Amino acid sequence: MPKTAIVIPARWASTRLPGKPLLPLAGKPILRHVWERCKKVSAADTVIIATDDMRVAEAAFEFGAEVSFTSPRHPSGTDRIAEVAKKLRGFDTIVNVQGDEPFIEPALVSKLIAALAADKSLQMSTAACPLAPADLANPNCVKVATALDGNALYFSRSPIPCDRDGDAHPARLRHLGIYAYRRKFLLDFVEWKQTPLEKSEKLEQLRALEHGAAIRVIQTKPAGPGIDTPADLRAAEAFLRKKSR
Repeated sequence: MPKTAIVIPARWASTRLPGKPLLPLAGKPILRHVWERCKKVSAADTVIIATDDMRVAEAAFEFGAEVSFTSPRHPSGTDRIAEVAKKLRGFDTIVNVQGDEPFIEPALVSKLIAALAADKSLQMSTAACPLAPADLANPNCVKVATALDGNALYFSRSPIPCDRDGDAHPARLRHLGIYAYRRKFLLDFVEWKQTPLEKSEKLEQLRALEHGAAIRVIQTKPAGPGIDTPADLRAAEAFLRKKSR
């Protein structure tokens, strides 16, 4: 029976927050929070941390994680995950959960896996949540527009869709950077050259759309903050304190 692997890419060399995977959050590394939440996904057969740094690998071994040591030359986390996926025989679905998302919901990961299992026409699934109005013009906040069947039409750093006359009030969605792939599609994807829209927006998921891939977008509620900067880490600490009250 086809199996599912969750792969967590974790690199040390973050420009804005060096050593990010191992920075403490509520007394344990950010990466451990992510791993522990992924271990709660009942639909996954294994959870693997993919890294090119021995400090990350050793810390992951200490808290009991399975680790795959990968090449330091990968241009993206997707390429790192694909290296792991090549070694995984008998696995049909590969899930990419970023190592800086300590509040990822296990139920959401299960929904991404279930979407691929239920619809063989899909090559990928991903997630989105309601977009806060304050983030509409923020280019660091990626938006997604979907078709009536829930598949992605376009991802953009620009405000989409445009409410030309100001009377439509469309529901706008913020893309969340979590993906489930069919293993074969993932291995093909990383062999393709960058595409024009991908180069323009600096969004690699557009490469999949430009090749005609069907990407199901699972809508969910906003989770806690992802961590890219020192301010994000402080916000994550505050979020945890609020939850524990």
